[in-house]
Amino acid sequence: MKNGVKAAAEYAAAVALLRIFGWMPRKLAYRAARIASWMGFNLAKRQRNSGLKNLSMTMPHLSAAEQESILRACFDNLGRLLVEFSHFPDLSRSNISDYVVYEGFENFSEGVRRGKGVLFLTGHFGAWELSSFAHSIYGHPMKFVVREIDNPRVERLISGYRSLGGNAPVRRQNASRDILKALRNNETVGILMDQNTVREEGVFADFFGIPAATTPAVATFALRTGAAVIPGFLIWDQKIRKHRLHFDPPLKLIQTGDRTTDILENTRMFNKVLENYIRKNPDQWLWIHRRWKTRPEGDSPI
Repeated sequence: MKNGVKAAAEYAAAVALLRIFGWMPRKLAYRAARIASWMGFNLAKRQRNSGLKNLSMTMPHLSAAEQESILRACFDNLGRLLVEFSHFPDLSRSNISDYVVYEGFENFSEGVRRGKGVLFLTGHFGAWELSSFAHSIYGHPMKFVVREIDNPRVERLISGYRSLGGNAPVRRQNASRDILKALRNNETVGILMDQNTVREEGVFADFFGIPAATTPAVATFALRTGAAVIPGFLIWDQKIRKHRLHFDPPLKLIQTGDRTTDILENTRMFNKVLENYIRKNPDQWLWIHRRWKTRPEGDSPI
């Protein structure tokens, strides 16, 4: 009974948030989101402590005040993400350029031209949900790997928003089969590879100089299929008050002939790409995630 009540409350809260922020004009919604992010920073003690710990490990050269400023901006970024996600139903081909502009689209085109599929190397950066959604509204629907939300009703609600532009989620239980099929059809697949994974499913690759349990999925699928690996990130540009959907040229894979070595070395390279983006725009990454939770055998917990 308690679980049912909790699930219903979660669903009601999700619906209320999306409707309230989606009903507001964007200018007002952004202001409301700033208030919500301020409350989140001050009330979410566990997330705040995780963020400060991550920043102290990865950017020890910054003062405590500078680290806190980045973390506050991280919460602001989450508020901006909420606004953008809530307004998905309002976006169309005729107005998407008012909010998201391409940068380096020719790099994506090059990946498609190769004919073996495209793997977007990306992470929880900027308003990441808007990244794939805007790409679909522009006319380039894609597949994206997701972890299903535990509450089925909330999962259906969120999935419905994500799919409005034609994107299709790839569930983790069918991920390998569906990703291989998509790449063989020269489709695009987005994989967020900046989250902690369990020791049995990941490889340890340095991230900000600290070994981090990282999914080898991008490297594994790229080496197996020859798909183009293209770094793609949605970057909030305060000057133009728009998001820039930026694509880098396809990465040149490391291929020595030893599959285990190649997976590890390419995963290290991918982590370095992610790290470089985060260093340039540290306020736009999800610092509150416990990225270094899983440790190598014998290491002390962080």
